[in-house]
Amino acid sequence: MSNINIVLVEPEIPQNTGNVARTCACTGAKLHLVKPLGFEINDKQLKRAGLDYWEYLDISYYENLDDFLNKTNNFPRFFCTTKAKNTYADVIYPENSFLIFGKETKGLPEALLKDNAECCIRIPMIENARSLNLSNSVAIIVYEVFRQGNFEGLKAEGGLTQYKW
Repeated sequence: MSNINIVLVEPEIPQNTGNVARTCACTGAKLHLVKPLGFEINDKQLKRAGLDYWEYLDISYYENLDDFLNKTNNFPRFFCTTKAKNTYADVIYPENSFLIFGKETKGLPEALLKDNAECCIRIPMIENARSLNLSNSVAIIVYEVFRQGNFEGLKAEGGLTQYKW
């Protein structure tokens, strides 16, 4: 599956955003950042986490959540939250889906989740766990989307450099 979109709403930790950027670059997913950001985009911790993948990144910026929601209203959107009833594996993801993740300390606004309850998804965890790391959550769900599409567009087979299989 190509044309997947990862959205970080008001991300606060540069290393998380850098890791998510690397996941996007390695999968061809487009990254969308919704301001305000909790760091400068040229932050060296952000760049270090993304390593040398920045040239492969397709990235868009939005002034705020309303700006983003208005510009993506006609696309399938999935709100990733610990507060959802459905898991990420319960969904079949159409082309051009937007996977939307909230800020590390608060997640997405509850009013937004309430208004989009049928499109909210979660990663199962034990009862008393608060949440997984943002970049890990993104990777889990992104690869589920690609798994559903038989990893179309991704190199699914590797090889040894010094030996043959």
